[in-house]
Amino acid sequence: MPRTDFNQLLEAGVHFGHLKRKWNPKMAPYIFMEKNGIHIIDLHKTVLKIDEASNALKQIARSGRRVLFVATKKQAKDIVSEKVAAVNMPYVTERWPGGMLTNFPTIRKAVKKMATIDKLISDGTYGNFSKRELLQVTRQRAKLEKNLGSIADLTRLPAALFVVDVQKEANAVKEAKRLNIPVFAMVDTCCDPTDIDYVIPANDDAAKSIEVVLTAVTAAIAEGLAERKLEKEKEAAEAPAKEAKESKPRIRKAVKADVDEIVGSAPKAAEAAAEEVKEEVAAVAAAPVEAAPAAAAE
Repeated sequence: MPRTDFNQLLEAGVHFGHLKRKWNPKMAPYIFMEKNGIHIIDLHKTVLKIDEASNALKQIARSGRRVLFVATKKQAKDIVSEKVAAVNMPYVTERWPGGMLTNFPTIRKAVKKMATIDKLISDGTYGNFSKRELLQVTRQRAKLEKNLGSIADLTRLPAALFVVDVQKEANAVKEAKRLNIPVFAMVDTCCDPTDIDYVIPANDDAAKSIEVVLTAVTAAIAEGLAERKLEKEKEAAEAPAKEAKESKPRIRKAVKADVDEIVGSAPKAAEAAAEEVKEEVAAVAAAPVEAAPAAAAE
């Protein structure tokens, strides 16, 4: 069953593209018609592309990897932060920090600095600072939180990037392609879909359009996370039985080794015993015969 339907997308205005004179010819396969100087997106293809992207995102989430969402345009910020935070995925809704992917270790240092400031404030280290110094530190902390707070738990490069408006987030797309990170994106009729691995042809300017697409993809991610949780619980429940099953061959092998050692050592023990008997017989034979008592001789 499709995650969205034609009517749902139609009501959200997903089909509205840009002016005909602003179109990108590479988006021609996704354009249904032109009306009043505006290109109309083929929603049947949008439904298929949403399903395709959602299934891929679900598998990424199920494997335990992260998807980074990028949407810095005004009408998308609140929607992305709400929908994506609900599935515990990282997102960027403020300015895209240059080198966030290609220079990831430096970004991680900035995130760690934010955590260090929190620790020093909590343990009272900044208690001896002047008001001016404390204000500077607080402002620095607020700036880091605004720009990097939503990626604080992103400890390694994401497995995929989801972008709203590929023109506005061109730097993010370039960095992802440089590192061979797959890119999912809402692509409008004025954009170039060449560098996008999973194209979702849709209106990327209307809040309702953005919301309906994000609702579908985040629901898929939630499903992937739920399935991963069930798999872990199942593995935990089956662990004792699996461990016992795996230990049986090891026990059999150890017992067989012990038996082989005993069996192998038996002939040697018999030979040793025989040698001892021979030595005793030889010793008895070689011993002088004692004189019989005189009474017995008489």
